[in-house]
Amino acid sequence: MNPDTLLTGPGASLDLPPGTYFERFGVTRQVLAQVMGAALSRGADDCDLFFEHALSTSVGLTDNKVNRASTNVDLGCGVRARNGDSIGYAYTEDLSVSALMSAARTAAEIAATDARTKVVDLSVLALPDYYPVRQRWEAVGMDVRVPMVKRWEQAAFAQDSRIEKVQAFLMDGEKVVMIARPDGRLVQDYQPMTLSYVVCTAVDGDRRESGSYNLAGRAGLEFYDDPARHEALVKQAVERTTFLLNAGKPPAGEMPVVLARGSSGILLHEAIGHGLEADFNRKGVSIYAARMNQQVAPEHVTIVDDGTVPGSRGAINVDDEGNRTEKTVLIRDGKLESYLHDEISAAHYGVAPTGSGRRESFRHAPMPRMRATYMERGPHDPADIIKSVKKGIYCETFANGQVQIGAGDFAFYMKTGYLIEDGKLTAPIKDVNIIGNGPAALEQVEMVGNDMELDAGGWTCGKEGQGVPVSQGQPTIKVGALVVGGVDA
Repeated sequence: MNPDTLLTGPGASLDLPPGTYFERFGVTRQVLAQVMGAALSRGADDCDLFFEHALSTSVGLTDNKVNRASTNVDLGCGVRARNGDSIGYAYTEDLSVSALMSAARTAAEIAATDARTKVVDLSVLALPDYYPVRQRWEAVGMDVRVPMVKRWEQAAFAQDSRIEKVQAFLMDGEKVVMIARPDGRLVQDYQPMTLSYVVCTAVDGDRRESGSYNLAGRAGLEFYDDPARHEALVKQAVERTTFLLNAGKPPAGEMPVVLARGSSGILLHEAIGHGLEADFNRKGVSIYAARMNQQVAPEHVTIVDDGTVPGSRGAINVDDEGNRTEKTVLIRDGKLESYLHDEISAAHYGVAPTGSGRRESFRHAPMPRMRATYMERGPHDPADIIKSVKKGIYCETFANGQVQIGAGDFAFYMKTGYLIEDGKLTAPIKDVNIIGNGPAALEQVEMVGNDMELDAGGWTCGKEGQGVPVSQGQPTIKVGALVVGGVDA
């Protein structure tokens, strides 16, 4: 078997009883049962086997030359043994029976009870398909990838004479994952991904600025069938870069902040979403740990985390513990309704998992993670939201953010935006730190627009050294007061 190819079709067609995808590597149902038995042999009350076969390709272009082209293949299995909250984890890049058994025995060492969990016959679990693929990346050659990236570069130069340099990238990948559980679950999923990225440098007199834009989704080559997607990729990269040539800094201080729809969802992700991951609450770390069923936001605020948005970067057909994904309402009409649960936190709280157990790869144990986090649309016209502000700022795009889970304090780096003066957008502004407290900011959401948008960018969430693909978004919203790190008057 050549590990550099994926030899099966997308989506639900991976369900091939009585065989499984990983049988081509010698991993039969009998082997799965044997390895799970070893993982449970020291008294663990549960275990899971997570197999992964992943291919990824990237192409980069600078100065009309391909300066990066690579393909990566990854193959392996992670074995987790659980005894209550105690976790034993081991992984192997060798799928031979002896290597799998060795990993299972290593993971099993954390359990020392007399309990015995039986392994039942495996049955393939049927899945939805939130990312159907028509054109697999495995079948796409460099003769398709390179010309596409070159077109992005040439289009960026043609759009504005001030563009001095362009870097264009295309990254794509696909992987098959399989999860086996002693309760009989056998889950297989084909997971595609693509990310396109354009970085521009513009010069005007003695001013030089760089900006970028990217698009991402769980899709095959057909993601780029739409000419509007290519146009948006280049246009946004150029416009965001040239915008910076004329932008300044706002005055510093505490003031109303209007967050534009789309990428401003980073505020939800960092300041609120992480605080609602159940492991932080189970351990008493999150500021939301004692606030379940309490009012934490105004009634016009509803926040969800959704793994079912078709084609989105954060979509998953199944989580990495073998549980079905779902749309989880976290805050409904301002009241805290749910955390994001993996199986460990769900057992602790006596609730069902929310399909939020995720991991970066077979080398990592799963934990509660976000998928696509967004605030649902509200009752207000976005134009009226801006008109309501006498003096403040409008945040349009963000570069990054961070949060202290315990206190909920956050800082975000706004890349582009505008001053708001007497209800109108005026001077362009850039490179501003926005500082606040997540729960306090949530309580100060005064207006929520009716224009919710899930950002299409290639967001990756980091937690405890693991990165997973996510999506985020929101409508235009007004926060009554945040600290703006501009310039002193």
